[in-house]
Amino acid sequence: MKKRIFLDTNVMLDFLGERLPFYISAAKILSLSDKNQYTLIVSPISYATVSYFLTKSEGSKVAIQKLRKFKVITEVCIINEQTIEKGLNSDFTDFEDALQFYNAIDSNCDIIITRNSKDFKKSTIPVLSPDEFLNTL
Repeated sequence: MKKRIFLDTNVMLDFLGERLPFYISAAKILSLSDKNQYTLIVSPISYATVSYFLTKSEGSKVAIQKLRKFKVITEVCIINEQTIEKGLNSDFTDFEDALQFYNAIDSNCDIIITRNSKDFKKSTIPVLSPDEFLNTL
């Protein structure tokens, strides 16, 4: 059974924004999905945030094209009333991080990949940086 990996917004932005030096590790992780080794899960919040930054730096047409291509190799999880409720009642200090965490949990993810692991101190599933994850392969 394929492992389910939750990608935090910063990893998605590193990849789509081609932000060096982080792009290389993000691209390697995305290639794992392309090879059907892992299922990559992303929150709808990440799509909105990344769209905002890409539109500012590259224009709306390029941003949408990149997001469409990214959608082909990832799954988008669902944010619903229960997700919001869990986030509002959690011990996370950052609401957006709480939503990301509960998206990962509700999507049965095995791991969260982020460059800000300190934001997920309350996580009950492993949290690794892109480089840490790649080193486990």
